[in-house]
Amino acid sequence: MFRWGVLSTAKIGREHLIPAFVDAENGVLSAIASRDESRAAKLAARFGAPHVFGSYEAMLASDVIDGVYIPLPTSQHAEWTIKAADAGKHVLCEKPIVLKASEIDALIEARDRNGVTVSEAFMVTYHPQWKKVKQLLHDGAIGRLRHVQGAFSYYNVDETNMRNVPELGGGALPDIGVYPTVTTRFATGLEPKRVSAEVERDPKFGTDIYARVAADFGEFRMDFYVATQMAARQEMVFHGEKGWIRVRTPFNAGLYGADVVELHDQNRGHDEVFRFTGTRQYVLEVEAFARAVAGDGEVFSLEDSRRNQKFIDAVYAAGEAGGWVDV
Repeated sequence: MFRWGVLSTAKIGREHLIPAFVDAENGVLSAIASRDESRAAKLAARFGAPHVFGSYEAMLASDVIDGVYIPLPTSQHAEWTIKAADAGKHVLCEKPIVLKASEIDALIEARDRNGVTVSEAFMVTYHPQWKKVKQLLHDGAIGRLRHVQGAFSYYNVDETNMRNVPELGGGALPDIGVYPTVTTRFATGLEPKRVSAEVERDPKFGTDIYARVAADFGEFRMDFYVATQMAARQEMVFHGEKGWIRVRTPFNAGLYGADVVELHDQNRGHDEVFRFTGTRQYVLEVEAFARAVAGDGEVFSLEDSRRNQKFIDAVYAAGEAGGWVDV
């Protein structure tokens, strides 16, 4: 059983990952660390973790965990990923793992010199609905793919929230822009060649709150928008010559609606609906991670993280340049 330690008592850990560790078939929640030890103790008691630490360093130095989950503010991801790897611990780090593609090289070096598994927590790549989309595209279910459309938005104007604090790595693109990019790349197996973008920043926060992006993948085009000050919505559509595929809740499956993939076949004149009732993508993610550590299977790699971050870096550059930018 893989023994998990959690760095901090962050909300995403409390609500999603810690319950996943508890329910995983091949792992256990062993420890929680916080700079406020009383908060760690309270969370540990809630979920039955036997070990509590009043510092991240103390947990990394212990022998009661095999690996860590890092849900710290984005600006601290790289630092603690490297520290955990150098302590000989495997690492599942919340996305985005870095804020620039060039920063991932140091993580790859830390992973390789310590012989540990390090992965960015893109839970969507473990969800069977995205594996279904990938299969349908591969099998030619909609003919030649010509266009991808995406949207992801929510409304958050809390000035204390890390998503609205530039120094903590806030912004729409780091927080949710990474999802349309990673799922399109995952489903198609292709990389963007160039992008153009419009990026709007909040005059008070300084973070990007809206981005409209066009991407040229060579074989198809993609358009998507993300926003942190618009009504909540998410959707992905893959449009081909013979049909289209729509993913109703592509990212927060279950939260924004049912886990459903729709296939429209123009030639046969009917739709097929694939439902994934009861799927828990965070459980699938942590189980896949533990299997990969044991040598059975793979996880989202740092090399893939670098390619996805290059996409986001190019979006920022295109927003500043006002034209097409090579990825």
